[in-house]
Amino acid sequence: METTSYIALSRQGALRREMDLVANNLANVNTPAFRGESMMFVEHLAETQRGENGKLSFVEDIAVVQDLSEGPMEQTGNALDAAIDGEGYFVVETDDGPRYTRNGSFKLSQDNELVTDAGYRVLDQNGNPIAIPDNAVSIEISEDGAISTENGQVATFDLVTFGNEQALRKQADGLFDAGDMPVLPADGAGVKQGMLEGSNVKGVVEMTRMMELVRSYQGAQKMVDGDHERQLRAIRTLVESA
Repeated sequence: METTSYIALSRQGALRREMDLVANNLANVNTPAFRGESMMFVEHLAETQRGENGKLSFVEDIAVVQDLSEGPMEQTGNALDAAIDGEGYFVVETDDGPRYTRNGSFKLSQDNELVTDAGYRVLDQNGNPIAIPDNAVSIEISEDGAISTENGQVATFDLVTFGNEQALRKQADGLFDAGDMPVLPADGAGVKQGMLEGSNVKGVVEMTRMMELVRSYQGAQKMVDGDHERQLRAIRTLVESA
């Protein structure tokens, strides 16, 4: 295969991976606290047989970048819903250890423990599950994350943050894995009761990106087709002149 086709195919491969991200963004436009993603591309130079005087420029995708901007705050009226205002994450308990989320759509389990929609227990500042007394009539969540009933305070959310949020690994159910990164207190974060953070994905923007990706992919395909036709003409010419 000729150089032109190699270059065009590298571009198409990167565009397909970017399209997968755009499709996932659109699928989660209504998912609470979802953060959109995009690809980071760089130019990759490869030497040809001519050495340094002949280099080929390929497209290489090197990382997935998260949009760390906050989504819009949405009023729900549910006393157990909680949105984080500022940089921070709730801590939840999983079989693989603590995980982190900004999705504060919580409910009570059969054991009267605060859990996520997927059933993961939410942890307090002491690393313990947050339990609500059986006889509680009302639940109040203050801006500093303290959870109280009419009988007094029962727990405080453990709000944490990280030095490099881009290094968080996204998992299912809106969770993030911090790996070996140090966990820091989210001192500047506040909690809004009865609200949820919406997705920061803008549907119109993503649809525009998708159309641009389709046009770019088609342009690269025309380059491949054109190069293929050029090779066929060259072969026919050689055969006819033989």
